[in-house]
Order: sequence, then structure tokens, then C-alpha cells
Amino acid sequence: MRIRINPSSLRQSGWREIAVRFACGGVITALIGMIAREFGPVLGGLFLAFPSIFPAASTLVERHVENQQQRQGQPRGGSRARHVAALDAAGAAIGGAGLSAFAIVAWQLLPSLNAAAALALATVAWFALSTLLWWARKYA
Repeated sequence: MRIRINPSSLRQSGWREIAVRFACGGVITALIGMIAREFGPVLGGLFLAFPSIFPAASTLVERHVENQQQRQGQPRGGSRARHVAALDAAGAAIGGAGLSAFAIVAWQLLPSLNAAAALALATVAWFALSTLLWWARKYA
């Protein structure tokens, strides 16, 4: 599978789907804020690696694929839609692991380096781990 940007896919989402994603992301972000207030910023920061719109996005991805199959006259089995949603989940897991690497490196380096250098190194850690995990999933 090639990674590519497809701006025309933005037209496939209606206002209702965008509202669901926005609301789900807001609720999850608010819950993470409450966790951070109750248990401190270290634990709250770890939860920030969770992609807050993933739960809404994965169900919408599955629905989009099912609708596309119906428009093409294919039977409604749902296995392809579940497969696409699973790929989306794998990407979210890889991204979450990368964000965790970013958080750990930033947490360790911010007290001793200037902010720009620490964040640059944390970004390199995010990119390196995410790329490594993507490569391992693709070729392993």
C-alpha cells in the first residue's frame, strides 16, 4: 500500500461525521485533562499520545468503505471494510507509539537542553520509531 494524500476524500465526509469526530475528540481531550488534574502532568501527558479522534474515525472509515462497496454493486460482506478499519487502527497504534517516544525524549531532555533542541530531538525520535514500526509491519 502506498502512502499518499487524497484531498478529494474530504468531500466524502458530511457535516454530521465531522461533528461526531469533533465531539469525540473534545470528550476524550477533556477526560485526559481531568486525568492530568487528578494524577499530575506526567500521567496526563502519557495519555496525550492517544489519538483522540481515532474511535470516531475508525467507525467512519468502515462505513465509508461499506458505502463505496454498495455503490460499486459489490455484496455487503463487510470483511474489506473491517480490513480497512484494522489498517487504520494499526496506523494509529504506530503513531501512538511514535508520540510516546516523542513524550519520553522531550520529558528527559527539556530540563537539560533548550526547548528547540529538545523538541527537535523528540521529533526525530517520533519519526524514527514510527518509520521503524511501519517498516517492520510492512516487511516482517
